[in-house]
Amino acid sequence: MKTIVFPKVSGKNLKREKLVFPKDFPAKYNLVLMAFYRHQQLDINTWLPYAEQLEDKFVDVKYVELPVIYKLGPIRQFLLNEGMRAGIPDQKARERTITLYLDKALFFKKLEITSEDEIQIMLVTAEGKVLWRETGIFSKEKASSLTELLQNEKFLLAT
Repeated sequence: MKTIVFPKVSGKNLKREKLVFPKDFPAKYNLVLMAFYRHQQLDINTWLPYAEQLEDKFVDVKYVELPVIYKLGPIRQFLLNEGMRAGIPDQKARERTITLYLDKALFFKKLEITSEDEIQIMLVTAEGKVLWRETGIFSKEKASSLTELLQNEKFLLAT
């Protein structure tokens, strides 16, 4: 299998902090939940309980939400970010939601994303190596696949 590496991209979280990925991923292993349209937040939400369970079970796993949006001017970016910020009062959620404004075609090419019709879910190392990926809403089968990988890789279990 060809190794896919998360490209260097930057964005601001909803606490207005600038982050550069993959350097600023929060953990050794990162569950990356990517949406491309506002309505896809509902699909992302189907993964959140499982993502939180992973954080509790595995000490080296954290999750981030990355809304991926085409490049906009600074004023439009500010307005969109502040609109999202107003809708998410939880500080932890604001910290882990980082909006990426970028050349979507190039980003998709580097990650071998063929469609933005469904959300993308990836397990990415701190160095950017994509270890696992899936698309669409949460299912037990998808979760089992990721949990099995984490357990087979002998990840440290949280105590």
